[in-house]
Amino acid sequence: MLTWEATGVGSHPGDDHLEALRVVFGEVPGLPYLPELPARGVGADMVGRTAGLLVDLPVEVQPSGWRLAGRPGRDHRRAVDHLRRDLDGLEEVGHGYEGPLKLQVCGPWTLAGAIELRHGDKVLSDPGAVRDLAASLAQGVADHCAEVRRRMPGVTDLVLQLDEPGLPGVLAGTVPTASGFGRLAAVEEWRVEESLRAFPEPVVHCCAPSVPYALLRRAGVRAVSADASLIRRRDEEAIGELVEAGVGLLLGVVPATDTRLPGPAAVARPALELWRRLGFAPEDLAGKVVLSPACGLAAASPGYARAALAACRKAAQVVKDDPARDLKD
Repeated sequence: MLTWEATGVGSHPGDDHLEALRVVFGEVPGLPYLPELPARGVGADMVGRTAGLLVDLPVEVQPSGWRLAGRPGRDHRRAVDHLRRDLDGLEEVGHGYEGPLKLQVCGPWTLAGAIELRHGDKVLSDPGAVRDLAASLAQGVADHCAEVRRRMPGVTDLVLQLDEPGLPGVLAGTVPTASGFGRLAAVEEWRVEESLRAFPEPVVHCCAPSVPYALLRRAGVRAVSADASLIRRRDEEAIGELVEAGVGLLLGVVPATDTRLPGPAAVARPALELWRRLGFAPEDLAGKVVLSPACGLAAASPGYARAALAACRKAAQVVKDDPARDLKD
């Protein structure tokens, strides 16, 4: 049972972290989150921000991207400094807040497919290096969560979201090598399941096609976050089993880039239609499904980012008040 109604995925436009936090706490107060602002540059992107959390695995930026380094340097310090400022802002804007809070980090498999070894291919190419990276990330995330709890003592439920847009490619063997001329071998599902269990009941976000719903159910995740427009009929049996197992759904029902937003009923329609096709009781929808934008809002305008979150909140009210509404409205 989820007590949340609407939230965002994570990233926001611009470089004003205090304003982004005010937007989040104002528009999705049921499940606010610590926004990411990749426009600030190196270390503020999804990979760099999370790499800054790694324990005993410093990173640096090379022309090809992020790479493991021998010791912490300027790039690593930038990532750490960005996150420290964000936490300072969270403490300021969220002063006195009581309720749930969501944190986002890059998941271990997307991270392993994005970071290179010191003298070789991507971390994903070496199973031992992947294990070390996942263990380092799990410890870094635990330390990060502990600091947030210390700074925000009113948080009643700290929700951890693992961003895994690269997971389908990892499982399918389509992740390119560092040179770009080859593809890395597909990873067995059991290895992915095992690694995800190292994180306490995460929400796993995947805005790519072919979300591995059955794998995530077996891994014991708390909820799966997906773009509703990418759900195909062939996915629905696995989604139904997910829901029956008590796993929640965060459905992306609003585009992540600027567009004309329809009214709340139209925004809610993908969730209502999916639920009806799955055959579940309408009154159970609000406790199982949370509405969000389809992906992060970093490429949107600031005004649209605010409007998109507001649209999700208003649509969630429709889901809560009238889950059996006529979908032709």
